[in-house]
Amino acid sequence: MSQISKNDITQLDEASQAELLKFVESENAKAKLQSSIHLFTDLCFKKCVPSITTGSVSQAESTCMQLANCVDRFLDTNIFVVNKISQSMQK
Repeated sequence: MSQISKNDITQLDEASQAELLKFVESENAKAKLQSSIHLFTDLCFKKCVPSITTGSVSQAESTCMQLANCVDRFLDTNIFVVNKISQSMQK
């Protein structure tokens, strides 16, 4: 796959440039969401399971992981918003 140069982009018509910009914005939003998912997963795991000493989680760790469900709801909301934005860009 070859790289696209600035010259290649400037040779596109205005509609194609706008479509490309929307695509890049959508991909950036997806990348930001994916980064947030990784960050929250890491933070929750480190908070709930500070050290792995056995092959299973303790009752306290299990309870903590249930509290992490609020992060899941946050992420579900973000995914919903990103999907709606993506759908509106495709129209």
